[in-house]
Amino acid sequence: MESKKGVLAVISGFSGVGKGTAVKELLKKYPYALSVSATTRSPRPGEVPGVSYHYITKEEFEKRIEENDFFEWARYVDNYYGTPKSFVMEKLEAGQDVILEIEAEGAFKVRSQYPQAMLIFMVPPSMEELRRRLVGRGTETPETVAKRLKKAAEEELDKAKLYDFLVINDELEACVEELHSVIHSRKGIKPVETDLLVNLEEEAKKLEL
Repeated sequence: MESKKGVLAVISGFSGVGKGTAVKELLKKYPYALSVSATTRSPRPGEVPGVSYHYITKEEFEKRIEENDFFEWARYVDNYYGTPKSFVMEKLEAGQDVILEIEAEGAFKVRSQYPQAMLIFMVPPSMEELRRRLVGRGTETPETVAKRLKKAAEEELDKAKLYDFLVINDELEACVEELHSVIHSRKGIKPVETDLLVNLEEEAKKLEL
């Protein structure tokens, strides 16, 4: 009998919505594999090879581009970054579910190469709450907070409509359980069946972004 393939769950969301924290807790609680990006830059203090990134040479990266071994890749400030396809496919073939935390543009590239990928977009309970979280991080200037909120309202909400499911990150533990449930049941809030995104758009207008 053929073994069951794992599920590739691609998780995106607004900056500041808490997707990184939610994914970290999901991985602590359940046996998912996390897709780790590859990069040609050097490790920074505290980063762990194979956990933070797969660190490879520019030559190896470009060779793997030619071999089509990235779901998506980009170049920033003389360094390459990409999502290795071979690692993900190896885990999926072994029956393990894989989590990929990535922005919308990369998510759609993954979907174009692996149509079975499940796209999940994480949203805040309200735009005001998103603003509160961004301010609460203490790492953003008021101008940066405004810019991130504007991007969420004008760009990311439209992209969220193209995802398979929405998950609300209101309370962390509940969000983690909802993520796990959606991945395993393929059931949840579908963008086309809810007014949630419309309500967030209306809220954004009231914030006068």
